[in-house]
Amino acid sequence: MSEFWLYFKLGITHVLDWQAYDHVLFLIVLTVAYSFEHWKRILGLVTVFTIGHTLSLILATYNIVHVNANLVEFLIPVTILITALFNVFTAGKNPKGTKMGMLLFSTLFFGLIHGLGFSNYFRAISSNTSSKIIPLLEFALGIEAAQLIVVFLLLIISFVIQTIFRFSRRDWVLVVSSIVIGMVIPMLLRNKIW
Repeated sequence: MSEFWLYFKLGITHVLDWQAYDHVLFLIVLTVAYSFEHWKRILGLVTVFTIGHTLSLILATYNIVHVNANLVEFLIPVTILITALFNVFTAGKNPKGTKMGMLLFSTLFFGLIHGLGFSNYFRAISSNTSSKIIPLLEFALGIEAAQLIVVFLLLIISFVIQTIFRFSRRDWVLVVSSIVIGMVIPMLLRNKIW
């Protein structure tokens, strides 16, 4: 049972690591346009992101996929930037009107990219275990739990800002997405591949 907690906590700290805040930034721009009433859609997006993240970890851990680490470190902020720009261009529109299939597909794809960013580290820490699939699933549960914590906190902050401070949803999405864009641009410049 202690091994479960080891990988579960590793999944939680992977998301909540303030020195590697790219995961949190992606979750913020992925869900900032939603409110508590959209909980099913949010849960679906977060879970699909975890599935993509886990799939790429499985593929990399079993040496099925090999990707240049520099390329992945560049692509992770690109996924955040694309999602934030999507928010900027669709701010004020009803999130229910967005095609769910396209959102799920792009979230799954972005989850694959983010998972590759952690694959070398996970491969190293799980190298002494006979079965790698169980630790991967325990790690994925930790990721999912931490993501739900981040999203829940974001929903509370969004509710307070929009209800008490009378920010419109459109303005809130624009401000948050613009802040994230401002944080991601230095990440892109730091991880450039050209």
